[in-house]
Amino acid sequence: MKKFFALILALVMALSLVACGGGSNGDNGGSDAKAKLRFVTGGESGTYYAFGSVIAQHATNNAGVDVVGLVGNGSQSNVQELQDGNAEMAFCQSDVMAYAYNGTNIFEEHGKVDCFSTVAALYMEQVQIVTVDPTIKTVADLEGKKVSVGAAGSGVYFNAKDILTAYGLGDVNENDEFTQINATYQSFGDSANDLKDGKIDAAFIVAGAPTTAVTDLATTKDVHLVSLDDEHIAKLLETSDYYTKTVIPKDVYGLDEDVTTVAVAAVILARNDVSEDAIYALTADIFDNAADLVSSHAKYGELSLEFGSSITSVPYHPGAAKYFAEKGFTVQ
Repeated sequence: MKKFFALILALVMALSLVACGGGSNGDNGGSDAKAKLRFVTGGESGTYYAFGSVIAQHATNNAGVDVVGLVGNGSQSNVQELQDGNAEMAFCQSDVMAYAYNGTNIFEEHGKVDCFSTVAALYMEQVQIVTVDPTIKTVADLEGKKVSVGAAGSGVYFNAKDILTAYGLGDVNENDEFTQINATYQSFGDSANDLKDGKIDAAFIVAGAPTTAVTDLATTKDVHLVSLDDEHIAKLLETSDYYTKTVIPKDVYGLDEDVTTVAVAAVILARNDVSEDAIYALTADIFDNAADLVSSHAKYGELSLEFGSSITSVPYHPGAAKYFAEKGFTVQ
């Protein structure tokens, strides 16, 4: 009888792993072996990839964990990589991770994904509406224009849809295609290249500013960012708990004036089956060394324990919770 119940328990545990893609637990099988963590980031022209690569390299060299940074296709895709067991960690927008965890919005048809936990919020990602056409001054000016709304599987599309809807331009047809703009679905780098070549009129880019794709574009073109007005920002804040009003200073891209927009948080996620020790070591490496690593990537200068521990929509991984507790911050 004991053997029977043991077999049933093993089967239940196996099925729970299959439901979330199996995957590694961050333990390479020996007490002296480094935990191996695949960290899916973003496209090569975005902040996720650049900052994530630095985080991975420093942790590998100093924290006793082997972190490999991988190119990613955006927040929704990154969550699915965690679910499928193709990565142990991922960058994700705060709004998209909540949608996944609760099975709402973009994950309503796909179903909830709850095999991950929060590691830390790192910095704010600004919604940047980029153009090289000086006649595009407001979101309303995008009507009838060719606009990149982000790569398929990215959170950018849903931020673009939110903003376009607030301005009365978010209508879609039965195929979920925008009817008031000519939408394209491109990565940050491809969007920047097509702006430079005059193939599109504007692009939504959601990433920590300065963003490599925009900075590179500004070396050859006069870049303009479209501001959001207070009335429409208020609409966005009423419909979503995940947006925050923010300002991109004009000197970030050499603009004529500051840009008012909204932002979401950039968050690191980890699968629940990654070991507590591995995530504790990684979290400690990120925050304990931030002040000394600003020269490696400017985003280190935006990190804080208070913001890092501020997520309430998805529970924290035990390893991250242990680290923040030691620093005096209680997380959910």
